[in-house]
Amino acid sequence: MKCRIVLSALILSTSLISAPTFADEHESKVIPANKVKWGYLNPLRGEQSPGAADLWGDRTADTPTGMLVRFKKGFESPPHIHNITYRGIVIEGQMHNDDPTAEKMWMPTGSFWTQPAGENHTTAANDTTNLIYLEIDSGPYLVKPTNKQFDNGERPLNLHKDNLVWLNKSDINNINANAVQTTFLWGNTDASYGSMIKLPAGFKGEISTNANEFRAVIIAGSVQYSSKGNLQNLSAGSYIESAGKFIHSLENKSNIPATIYIRSNETYQVN
Repeated sequence: MKCRIVLSALILSTSLISAPTFADEHESKVIPANKVKWGYLNPLRGEQSPGAADLWGDRTADTPTGMLVRFKKGFESPPHIHNITYRGIVIEGQMHNDDPTAEKMWMPTGSFWTQPAGENHTTAANDTTNLIYLEIDSGPYLVKPTNKQFDNGERPLNLHKDNLVWLNKSDINNINANAVQTTFLWGNTDASYGSMIKLPAGFKGEISTNANEFRAVIIAGSVQYSSKGNLQNLSAGSYIESAGKFIHSLENKSNIPATIYIRSNETYQVN
């Protein structure tokens, strides 16, 4: 059974096989959740397959990719393996991902897990609507039978949202705004890494970055995003991307916090 522990940082090895594409430098790319183009994770199964939508990259190619995957209530996969390691973050619903014999541990919005390549497991969904963000560092993303399982040396992790360790401006130097919190999920800030930030209700500020790769997915809540005078309301499942020096202006006009997952290859600042 997977380890279920409290972490403030998780270091995972990654191997980028080919370079992903980015938005033009000094421009941002934005995909609102209601503009996402959906297909099927396994097109041959049609409606029996979970829905899938690439936000960046191409899950069918040998390249890093970030995608949305949605599951119907009661979905449970047969035991299987994947050819590559992936990370998952729950956006909506109740998700379970573990050894086939493990007792169900339902993970709600904001929970995080890793699934190593080659390890036998099942995935299940238990709410009316179930949506996750799934990320790979190389592809293609394939499902294979359990008789192909292997041990790649990595170990899986289930991290329930209640076990996340959140840091604030007094703990870390890239958070300058009051009441904003951050948690580290994988990697390290000297290279590619993944983290989440939590913007309180009423937040109005900026995320400044000089990273060649900056990708953000709204995990919970909503924000108003401003770029060159254009305002867009971004709900959970929306995507933001930039390359090079850029300032992302955000406002949380709701009465609940907004949680954003960020993948970056350089430290960013929240002001």
